[in-house]
Amino acid sequence: MPTAHHDSLVNTIWTALATVIDPELGLDIVTLGLVYGVEVDGPVARITHTLTTPGCPMERVITDGIHSAVAAVAGIERVETHVIWEPAWHPGMIAPGAFP
Repeated sequence: MPTAHHDSLVNTIWTALATVIDPELGLDIVTLGLVYGVEVDGPVARITHTLTTPGCPMERVITDGIHSAVAAVAGIERVETHVIWEPAWHPGMIAPGAFP
């Protein structure tokens, strides 16, 4: 069962992920709906995410951004990213109100 500290750490990671901007769309990856999950196991954070399209030219930029943002969270020593394609991302996954 997750502890309050664990839940707080997961929330802090979600906040950190919201600082990672997709340079093509100009929105953060959380608002875009690209992050599917955050798991923490001790000092290891596992981030499950997708990209707007397979072969996305911003894959390295986004993945590096995830690693940098999450590695800066106190208590995290290793960041693992997992890109998945199911469910496929679509524009309906963008948070309501993200665009004026």
